[in-house]
Amino acid sequence: MSQEFHQKMLLALLVVMRPLARIMLRSGIGFREFSEVAKLAFVDVATKEYGIRGRPTNISRVAVMTGLTRKEVKRLRVKIESDPQVIKTKATPLSDVMHRWHSESEFLDRSGSPKVLPFSGETGTFSALVKKFGGDIPAGAMRTELKRIGAIDEHEDGSLEIVKRSVAPDGLDEKMLVSLLHGAYPMLSTIAHNLDPNRSSETWPQITASTKFVRKSDMGRIRRISEDRLNDIAESFDDLFMAYETLHESESSDGNQNLVAVGAFYFEESGSPSDSSW
Repeated sequence: MSQEFHQKMLLALLVVMRPLARIMLRSGIGFREFSEVAKLAFVDVATKEYGIRGRPTNISRVAVMTGLTRKEVKRLRVKIESDPQVIKTKATPLSDVMHRWHSESEFLDRSGSPKVLPFSGETGTFSALVKKFGGDIPAGAMRTELKRIGAIDEHEDGSLEIVKRSVAPDGLDEKMLVSLLHGAYPMLSTIAHNLDPNRSSETWPQITASTKFVRKSDMGRIRRISEDRLNDIAESFDDLFMAYETLHESESSDGNQNLVAVGAFYFEESGSPSDSSW
């Protein structure tokens, strides 16, 4: 890698880091905490992805690759091994329950639409849905939260009707977490895969449409059109994924499952075209 490209890469990372810095500062996270997380990520990737003959990379090589001391690499590896959750992510129980209500045959009517569910009962009920897919959250607490965010309506007889396709996080804290885990993470992972010269499979789709010449007076309309079209795209892929889940639901615990995500987003930045980071 040439020194010129190295410098350009660092400048590009600076541009990428600016929105991350905004998010962290709004969340009360300072550089020391970020630095610890960054070191964990460097050590974890260097250990798992650069070993020889399938074995983890040794401490000395990780130290050389990352620029950290051997003592620091050892400390961080112990931290990762003692708390694997530090580098794992998972869907929230709310989103899982909502998704399964749209996809599991037990909770669908003959037309394939989500049923209005009675609250109690062993099968085909809201309690059964939450018991299966809500982790350890009680059905009553799940009902309260879904009502609070406007995702379900409760009828006079106590039955529950779903009125939203997905959960939109309400609190700022939850929005930040969901956006990072389900937005930034898969998008950056796609970029990393496509730029890997040693990847074992073909490139993944990575498409962005952009322009620098939209008048300020047109921005509101562009946003509304973009939101409508992105919602259509997201729902079409959700239908596709639910079809595969239904087709292979009997194999859900055979260990042959893989995570797939498709993302689409809208972005704008004020200022003249010459001021843009793009």
